[in-house]
Amino acid sequence: MNPITDNAALAAFCNSVKGAPFIAVDTEFMRETTYWPKLCLIQAATPEHEAVIDPLADGIDLTPFLDLLRDPATVKVFHAARQDVEIFNKLGAMPRPLFDTQAAAMAAGFGDQVSYDSLVRQMLNKQVDKGSRFTDWARRPLTPAQYDYALADVTHLARLYPKLRDRLERDGRLEWVSQEMTALSDPALYDVSPENAWKRLKPKRFTAKYLAAFKATAEWRERTAQERDQPRGRILKDEAVDEIATQTPLDVDAFNRLRSVPKGFGASRMGADLIAALGPVLKDPEANAPHVERPAHQPPAPASVVELLKVLLKAKCENRGVAPKLIANVADLEKIAISDTADVPALSGWRRELFGEDALKLKRGEIALVLSGARVEVVEIE
Repeated sequence: MNPITDNAALAAFCNSVKGAPFIAVDTEFMRETTYWPKLCLIQAATPEHEAVIDPLADGIDLTPFLDLLRDPATVKVFHAARQDVEIFNKLGAMPRPLFDTQAAAMAAGFGDQVSYDSLVRQMLNKQVDKGSRFTDWARRPLTPAQYDYALADVTHLARLYPKLRDRLERDGRLEWVSQEMTALSDPALYDVSPENAWKRLKPKRFTAKYLAAFKATAEWRERTAQERDQPRGRILKDEAVDEIATQTPLDVDAFNRLRSVPKGFGASRMGADLIAALGPVLKDPEANAPHVERPAHQPPAPASVVELLKVLLKAKCENRGVAPKLIANVADLEKIAISDTADVPALSGWRRELFGEDALKLKRGEIALVLSGARVEVVEIE
C-alpha cells in the first residue's frame, strides 16, 4: 500500500471517515535517545476505510487528522493508549472520547495488561505478523511490507473494538472501564511542565531545605532534558535528584563527592547551570519549598491480613473474569488491611461491589475462604 504523503490525500481520507462512530488509531514513533517522541507514522482505520499517514513527508499538514481526533462524535480506539495519546496531546489534539482495548480487556477477563498480539489471536483468531517489529520508523523510504505491517495494527483493531465493546456491554461492564478512559484523556496525566516535575518523584525528607533543593533540581533536569531533547535519565538519574537535595552541593568539589552524578558533572556546563539554579533557592528555602503533607504515621499492615486479601482478590477476579490489577494493587490492599475507610478505588463504586465489601467482611470475620476442588470460594459464616 502507499502512504498518505500530501495534503490533498490526507484531506480526502479525513473527509471519508468524518462522522464514523469510531476510528482505530496507532502510531509508530522513536524516542529511545530523545525527550520528545518523534512521530514517524500514523495508522488509522474504520470498517470501511484505512490509511497510513506519513507525518515526516515534506509540507504535510496534519490539521485535518487532528480535527478528527478532537471530534466528540467519533470514538478513538487505541491499544495501550498512553504513549499515543501523549503524542497527540502535545500536538494539541487530545483524543476524546477514547477507548483503550488493553484497559477494556482487563475488565473483560483477558488478564493484566494483555498484549495486542494475544488479544487479536483470542478474539479474531488471527496471528499478528511480527516481521517488521524492530523497524527504524524514522528511516525513509520504508518498504511496502513495513507499511502493511503498520496498517495491520489498526485494521485488526477496527474489527476487535466492536466485539470487545459488545462483550462488555452484554456483561454489564462497559461502565466499569469508563473511569479508566476518562483518566487516560486527562491532560494532567501528560503534564511535562518543568515546575511540576518534582511531583512525579517521591521526596524522602520533609525539611524546607531538602524540598526546595528537590524541586529546583527536578525542575532544572526537566527543562534541560527538554531543551537538549534527551531523556531525563541521561541528564540525571532519579537517585541523583534525591542526593543533590540531601547534600545541597553548591560548588564543583561538593558535586565531585556525590556518588550518583556522572564523573566531572560539577565542572561541566550543566553542573554550572544547576549550581546557578540551586543558589538562589537555598538562600530562602522556606519561600521556595513546595508544600508536601508529611505522611501520617501508620502501623505496618498486618502481613497475614494482606495475604488473605490477596487470595480473596484473586478468587473474586477469577470467578468474575476480571484482571486483579483493575481492582487493586498491593499498596491498596495494605491500606485496606489497616483501615476500613481507606481512600482506595477498591472501596468505591463497582469495585467495592465486586471486591471491597467482601474485603471488609473478611476483616470482620463474617466470611471465610474455603478450597473447593481447585477453586477458592467465599462462604458466609453463620
